[in-house]
Amino acid sequence: MSRLPERVRDAANSGVYRTARAGEVLAGLRGSTLRVARIDFTGVSGKEALIERIAGALAFPEWFGGNWDALEDCLSDLSWWSESGCLLLFEGTERLPADERGILSDILASAASYWKDRGRPFFAVFAGGDAQLPEL
Repeated sequence: MSRLPERVRDAANSGVYRTARAGEVLAGLRGSTLRVARIDFTGVSGKEALIERIAGALAFPEWFGGNWDALEDCLSDLSWWSESGCLLLFEGTERLPADERGILSDILASAASYWKDRGRPFFAVFAGGDAQLPEL
């Protein structure tokens, strides 16, 4: 975990990851120029609540449409942020239906690819996430 600050500064490493050590990730990013958003899905049920939780945590603009397409649009914009990049830490995702987790993961991977191509770090990390995702 000690190499985490170096790793997340490099946009070439942008992507969707998992971690078993959310606290260590947060501690490792103290003083970073990245915007770190912790998004907890405890008590969330349904797509609308999931999307609303993300929009609130990321301070989406008024024009946000509240659906999957609008979520992808906003994650590929982020013009209202001044930080050099971001790391989104998702907790409690095991409570979400598998299809919603899958759609969310696909949207996050698309956003990470978009920002990677533009040289801006973008990381989505699922705490205790899917074993198929690479470890951060």
